[in-house]
Amino acid sequence: MKIIESENQFNDFINNENVVAVFSADWCPDCRVIEPVLPEIEEAYPSFTFVEVDRDQFIDLCQKYDVFGIPGFIAFKDGAEVGRFVSKDRKTKREIMAFMEEVSG
Repeated sequence: MKIIESENQFNDFINNENVVAVFSADWCPDCRVIEPVLPEIEEAYPSFTFVEVDRDQFIDLCQKYDVFGIPGFIAFKDGAEVGRFVSKDRKTKREIMAFMEEVSG
């Protein structure tokens, strides 16, 4: 997973690639729970680039995309949002995979 280091970098990704933005934070226990399964999910969906967006570092992006719960997932194709899985609830591998199936189709 690529780590976003600037808002410009984020915009470059979403405008030029199929991207799943994973909004997360170091202090988020639910984010740490899913961390071990993310490489497997990435491998299952090679048509998407997965990028991690630190919620604390990029609060403006979180506000822009209405990400008020983490971990949060937003999928983009050709610069447009094609799906989101954002809530304050803990996510399971099965739920994330179902989201990926939706946005991959």
